[in-house]
Amino acid sequence: MNQLYLECYSGISGDMFVASLLDLGASKEVLEEVLSSLSLTGFKTEITRVNKSGLDACDFNVILDHDNHDHDMNYLYGEHTHHEHHHHHEHRHLHDILHIIDHAQMTDHAKELAKKIFTILGEAEAKAHGTSIDEVHFHEVGAVDSIVDIISAAVCFDDLGIDEVYIPVIYEGTGTVHCAHGTLPIPVPAVNNIVSSHHLPIHIDTIKGELVTPTGAAIAASIVTSHTLPSTFTIKKTGIGAGKRAYERPSLLRAMLIETDPRHQ
Repeated sequence: MNQLYLECYSGISGDMFVASLLDLGASKEVLEEVLSSLSLTGFKTEITRVNKSGLDACDFNVILDHDNHDHDMNYLYGEHTHHEHHHHHEHRHLHDILHIIDHAQMTDHAKELAKKIFTILGEAEAKAHGTSIDEVHFHEVGAVDSIVDIISAAVCFDDLGIDEVYIPVIYEGTGTVHCAHGTLPIPVPAVNNIVSSHHLPIHIDTIKGELVTPTGAAIAASIVTSHTLPSTFTIKKTGIGAGKRAYERPSLLRAMLIETDPRHQ
């Protein structure tokens, strides 16, 4: 029985999750093979080691092509034109994304998980914007980096063969965040909806900033099996994934493969 404990004291995002699983030993080769099979262009990924507060961590970075990145930012800030819409197809709907997943070279289990994460994310974004899941087509669900993060999360999770996932608490910050639609409160509405629909245990900390991204929340919701850590366990292996944001607390996600002794439950 492979048991995973996610320690989310500085939140959770897609890239932090992927990095923590790679650090735990998920196969980079398997991941790279899947990513190269995607009918998706304009990106590359980079896996590096970084030092955060003196700790050695893994960093997973999705790098978008210059052109691609620009139009994503334009879309984010509402400057795109009708012409660009047709030219770039940046408005991906859920069915487009499910199609990409179906045609990728990944296991059935990884495909199912990737679809589940996207569906949870799509439902939450649709609810936040008062639209239906079939109509959701804005940057959060459509962006190349979200697609790559979520597919990578599913592939690495599947590769490690994890059966149970403990997430006792997810820390979130406070304040507001700027997005295409204006200023949003933290947790952003999509995160709020996921936390609410999936009963994720959340702790609002005094840190200013968005610690939990919609992608991170959707991943947590799709894999969690228990909110109560076993009273005693041994830690077999630890992986640390680095976040990109600089808050007063270092942005790190620790993922531990743990083992419980059935006699001590």
